[in-house]
Amino acid sequence: MFLSELGMFLFLSVFLVLTVVMSGSKLASVDFEVFGNVQGVCFRMYTEDQGRSLGLSGWVKNTRQGTVIGQIQGHPDRVNDMKLWLKNVGSPSSRIDRTVFSNERDISKLEIHGFSTRY
Repeated sequence: MFLSELGMFLFLSVFLVLTVVMSGSKLASVDFEVFGNVQGVCFRMYTEDQGRSLGLSGWVKNTRQGTVIGQIQGHPDRVNDMKLWLKNVGSPSSRIDRTVFSNERDISKLEIHGFSTRY
């Protein structure tokens, strides 16, 4: 199972890079912090899954203050889709009170490869 997940990850990574290079489009990067009942409800796992399904790179992490922080990078339309998900959807058991986005910028190449949970 691990090898098939690794294969899919590599395929998606190559696909994303080729899509960006072939289209000549720029990439977007944004940091986020999600407030509410977002710890102990699989929020990080669902965020990682959603980011990967959108072909994004990034990371997600719990904070000591009870929030979830992270960064997402990729095609601007997909980054916007993820922002909406972080603001309005989240994991099934979560309650999102508010989501703050910061450091939003255009980037010429991915600074993060893959999507992971940080500890």
